Formats: sequence, C-alpha cells, structure tokens
Amino acid sequence: MQIAILGSGNGGCAMAFDFAQHGHTVRLFDFEQFTENTTAISKNGGIHSEGQLTGFAAVEYAGSDIAHVLEGAEMIFAVGPAYSTQPFAEACKPHLRSGQTVVICPSSCGGSFEFVKAAEIDLENGGIIVAETSTLPYAVRITEPGKIRVFLKLQAGVFLAAYPAKNTLEVLNQIHDVYPCIAPATNVLQTSLQNGNPVIHPAVTLLNAALIERTGGDFFFYEEGVTPAVGRLMAAIDKERIAIGSKLGLQIIPDPELGCQQGYMQVANYDEGFSTARGFAGIKAQQKLDNRYFQEDVGFGLVFLKSLGEQLDVDVSNITALIRIVSVLMERDYLSEAPRTMSRYGLGEHSAEQLSQTLA
Repeated sequence: MQIAILGSGNGGCAMAFDFAQHGHTVRLFDFEQFTENTTAISKNGGIHSEGQLTGFAAVEYAGSDIAHVLEGAEMIFAVGPAYSTQPFAEACKPHLRSGQTVVICPSSCGGSFEFVKAAEIDLENGGIIVAETSTLPYAVRITEPGKIRVFLKLQAGVFLAAYPAKNTLEVLNQIHDVYPCIAPATNVLQTSLQNGNPVIHPAVTLLNAALIERTGGDFFFYEEGVTPAVGRLMAAIDKERIAIGSKLGLQIIPDPELGCQQGYMQVANYDEGFSTARGFAGIKAQQKLDNRYFQEDVGFGLVFLKSLGEQLDVDVSNITALIRIVSVLMERDYLSEAPRTMSRYGLGEHSAEQLSQTLA
C-alpha cells in the first residue's frame, strides 16, 4: 500500500519505519516549522532504527508538500499530540479523495470527531473512512534527526474503532500485516475512554509541581514521582473514567491492568505498579509545568471526559477538581477553552443509547 504519515515526531517516525520495513511505500509529512527530522530523513533516504525494531527503512518522501504526500495514498495516519489533529485535518482537507482511510493515532480523546469536523468530511457520502486508536503502539524516542530507538512495540492493549464502527474490521484488515495485535473496539468512545494519559500524567505532575519547578524535572517521573498518595489520586480519576464507560455499556480496562497487558508494568496497582514498572524506568520528569502532560492531558483529555461524564449524568467531581486546580497553577481556564467537547461535535444532547446507535 501507499502510506501517508502526518507527523515527524517519535510516533510518526516509528510508524513510517515500521510500514516501510513491511514493504509499503511511505511518504512522511510535517509542517515547515518542524523540518528537522524530515530534512534528515530526506537526506538519508529513510529512517534508521535501533532497539526492538532495527535496521534502515527507505522512505520515498519526507517534507512539507501535503499534496504530494496524500496523492495516491490509500491510508493516512495522523500521528501526534491532540493539538496537532485539527491543523493536520485542515491541511488535508483540499486533498482528501474517496477511497482513502484516515487513522488518528492516538485518538487522545475524540480525535476522529475532531478530524472529521476540521476536514469537513461527509462520512455518509464522501467515500472516506476515519478511524482512531486508543494509544500509540510504540514506546519510542528520536535519538537524533532521522534516527529512532524503539523500546517496545506493543503486542497487546491497543484498540481501534472506525467512526462509524461498521468500518472497523475493514480498517483492521488493511493494517493487519503491521499491527496484528490491534483489537477492535466497540466504537470510538471506547478508544477515547481507553486513553490512559489523562489518568496518569496530570495527577503525577500536579502532586510533584513544586519538585518540577525547583529541580527543572531532575527526578524520575514514575520511580520517584509516584507514591501511595499519588496513586490514590490516579485511582480516583480512573474510577470516574471507568464509570463513564459503564454508562455507555463499554468495559474500560483500569489503567494498571492495561499497563500490564501492554508490557510496561508488572504490578497492577496505582502506586507500586507505576513506581516499579520496567517500561517506565529511567523516564525523567518534564522540565517545566507548561508541558503536554497538562496542556494536552488536561486541556483536551480531562475536559473531554468531564463533558461526556456530565452529559451521561456520571459523577466526575474528581476530574472537575483536577481541571480547576491545574487551571489555577497554569493561570489558564481550561474549561472555557474546551477544544474538545461532545457539544462541539453535535453530540452533546445524545443519551447513552443514542450515542451507541450513532457511532455503531
């Protein structure tokens, strides 16, 4: 297949390498302000990888010509943080064609809704399939421009759903050679709710805020940042996330259990599980509070969960409290900004039953 990858960060480079190594033709796009990796990949003719995925994989094109990247592409992967989905969709809008499949990887809560809205895709008549994953299927870091180290390619605990879900199996069949382990989700609310980052990152960051500011992040985020008290806050947030899923008839896996399935963790609880996890060992904290652990996982993730929970009459008081406290710390009103809510996508008045029917 001809594959278009949008985003040249850690995940985008890993996905480009993986598809290319499986024999697919890959073109990689990023915006002109993010050309460090695309320039190196273009110069080298591809991507070098070490770790669990090793070797060199040729990439046909890497650059900022979105029309060229999308021309003839059978599958398009938007790979990046939540705040990249809208600009990627807007860049794609004039060039999308019937017969193409778009996958938001990861969803980061409502990613497929956002792409469809921003690209103005007609899901019924446009001939374009849109899907999303619950998480990025790699633990990966760029070691230098054009080179990556893949610590782990997940073999379980990754879910995909199309919007609407009637197209899910078709998408899974398209990517089965590269991702045989990805499991079908009931719908895109399950993939969005199964995103664990809003459960983990904001709680650990908030309760280590003074240490981050004092040391510039010179400590291990999980090994030293997670204690029993921190674990209790994560558990409280996770309980509300799971309750939202239950109201929708969706079984959401508690985050420590999912971490064990994915291979990151060895103990399925919220304190020791994270602080002793081999998959998180050696990860340093962020250098400052103005980081995606707040800006993405609170501003996009927790705000989305609050919106959905309140719509379904689920108690989300801990999620709401966490959003409000982080808003004070960051001098920013995340609830007013609300870049992703059910109302934004025209679904704010739907009951649980109506949502299930609409997304099926």
